[in-house]
Amino acid sequence: MNQDYINVIKFYGSDILNSKNMLKQKEYIQHGDVSVYEHSLRVAYLSIKIVSKFHLRVNMRSLIRGALLHDYFLYDWHIKDKSHRLHGFTHPKTAYKNAKKEFKLNDIEKDIITKHMFPLVIIPPVYLESYIVTIADKISATKETFVHSNIKLEELCSL
Repeated sequence: MNQDYINVIKFYGSDILNSKNMLKQKEYIQHGDVSVYEHSLRVAYLSIKIVSKFHLRVNMRSLIRGALLHDYFLYDWHIKDKSHRLHGFTHPKTAYKNAKKEFKLNDIEKDIITKHMFPLVIIPPVYLESYIVTIADKISATKETFVHSNIKLEELCSL
């Protein structure tokens, strides 16, 4: 695990990581036995790894904050409830509504949150940062779902 990546996440996202609602995300499972909180950290970490590997120029602050907030929907989508029925399609909008109540978001962060489920949400991302988080999210979700979820973060993030 790259400590520099962890430090970047802490530097740009400490207010998010320490917020009451984000800490509550530790109670909700996202994929397998991985919490929404841990999934969001994995997506942020993997996003940095992608940027580093391909030497991409991005707004790192927006990338990290968008990655941390991309699944800020604040409910357990596994609970049978008709409002969760179309979770894959609707949670980006819910995450954005929740995030903008607590944090000042710029256009890149909004785009990351609302479009990270592309192509399920039919409007494609506008920013490079949004595409990176979208890809990192798909990689992370796939591994969390189909690979034994006790996988170490550094294994998950190896490209």
